[in-house]
Amino acid sequence: MKGVILGGFLGSGKTTTLLSLARYLVETSTSDKEYKVMIIENEVGEISIDDTFISGSGLQVSTLFSGCACCTLSGELTSTAQLIQRDFDPEWLIIETTGVAYPRSMQESLEHAVKMRPKILVLSDAFRFERQLRAMRTLIEDQIVGSDAVLVNKIDLVDAEAADRVKSLIVEIEPNTQVELITANEGVDEAIWDAFIGERS
Repeated sequence: MKGVILGGFLGSGKTTTLLSLARYLVETSTSDKEYKVMIIENEVGEISIDDTFISGSGLQVSTLFSGCACCTLSGELTSTAQLIQRDFDPEWLIIETTGVAYPRSMQESLEHAVKMRPKILVLSDAFRFERQLRAMRTLIEDQIVGSDAVLVNKIDLVDAEAADRVKSLIVEIEPNTQVELITANEGVDEAIWDAFIGERS
């Protein structure tokens, strides 16, 4: 089981991006597993679950689309991940975090509990990033440091100079992360997912 932790504040476009990533992983999978992707939803109201529920170890799991299912986190993350690994054994597990979560701490917990070191993907809002950075610098930096990629979303709401400024600020915080400018509502280019998953998967 491989994993991705998806961080970012509420309203940054996580759900749209998450579903784009999940579809990419399903469509490019060569695995014969029933579940190519399972999502742990950890932010109430982000994904509308209205499909058929699957019963498994006390988890409420819903099929989002063929090869992809979602469950709402009701207990400890590590316990939920262990149950999913044992009962469903998906190829990929995506954890959608709350806006105030610390992805690196979650990464360390999952590495210890299920012997998986998930990639960290952070969504930033180009329109609000500088304002958020001034108000919550420590939290923003802690989400970005150690990330594998940061997607700067909603670049359609700012001019090119502002978008480049946000990208530069992120690179100052974490020089080793992959930073991409996107408008999630228009779709995420597969080349971005290729680079993010790539040979590091």
